[in-house]
Amino acid sequence: MTKIDVRPVKLPDEKQESANQALSRVRDYLAEHQDASQVRVTVQDGVDREPLVLPREAVELLASLLAHLGAGRAVSIVPSDAELTTQQAADMLNVSRPFLIGLLDAEEIEYRTVGSHRRITASSLLEYQRRDDHRRRLVADELTQLGQEMGTI
Repeated sequence: MTKIDVRPVKLPDEKQESANQALSRVRDYLAEHQDASQVRVTVQDGVDREPLVLPREAVELLASLLAHLGAGRAVSIVPSDAELTTQQAADMLNVSRPFLIGLLDAEEIEYRTVGSHRRITASSLLEYQRRDDHRRRLVADELTQLGQEMGTI
């Protein structure tokens, strides 16, 4: 398991536009080359070099990263096998640490103990988040349907 220090990166306002311009070019390239499994990137730094060859998945991740940074959001990249402390996991879910401990005790999120400390893999945390989002959508849909049946919406 990988232990990680989660430090979000946020672009200053003056750099967000360059991220958006790069995003536009990356998206255009991906749209024009949908069958490409690799992407060739030429870096111009004054030295003649061979183009970088990147997996398409890495370029798609780059596009997602640029979209968030260009929108002014902070971004962290966390490997799925990274082990998080309870505080890091709580921060990622935007909840308090005691609330997260309650979720762990209720077996809503898988974890392991290291000595007396709990460690949560990023993949377990994301799986919980997916399940919770799905439950919330179902409840919202049900409330919308009830509101329509009652004529309040």
